[in-house]
Amino acid sequence: MLNGIKQKAIVGKDGKIELLVTELPEGAVVEVIVLIEPQIEDETTYLLKSEANKKHLLKALENVKQKNLIYVDLDEYEKGSV
Repeated sequence: MLNGIKQKAIVGKDGKIELLVTELPEGAVVEVIVLIEPQIEDETTYLLKSEANKKHLLKALENVKQKNLIYVDLDEYEKGSV
């Protein structure tokens, strides 16, 4: 006997969700639970939402393009800060 089905689906037009399950007999009473996968937002997109962060990121990109970089040796830095 079939106790449960786990299947991914994409919400279609007008919120329609279609499940393709041949194991369910016609007329069977079922209970449906819909779990929505969280939208994963990348860090850059998140940071670009703030105008201040956006300015900092664009300035950093410009610095990289102009090779205006500062190199930090983390081992030396840690030795000096102890």
